[in-house]
Amino acid sequence: MNIEDFRDYCLLKAGVTEETPFGPETLVFKVGGKVFALTDIDTFGSINLKCDPERAEELREAHDYVRPGYHMNKKHWNTVFTGTGAPESQLRELIDHSYDLVRASLPKAVKATLEL
Repeated sequence: MNIEDFRDYCLLKAGVTEETPFGPETLVFKVGGKVFALTDIDTFGSINLKCDPERAEELREAHDYVRPGYHMNKKHWNTVFTGTGAPESQLRELIDHSYDLVRASLPKAVKATLEL
């Protein structure tokens, strides 16, 4: 997966916006105003994704390309290194999981405004 594929995949999801709130080098994807994915625009060396805490631990133990979230809450976020053996299908599934977790945490009124 390259950064264009990553960007396109994130933007296909309902209610997603892209921003650069941390500076021009960090691409951030949000749903309902909450972050679910971010990456370095220049290198695309890794993606930070939200994850269920138990699953996060399992992924870290099973894959050397999944580590605790860099500059994030290490209980709820993983950094997934791209280009190091992470299959594209798994990257897509982890993006979906992150999006679903964040979307599920949104207030009902915000969820109601998102198109499916």
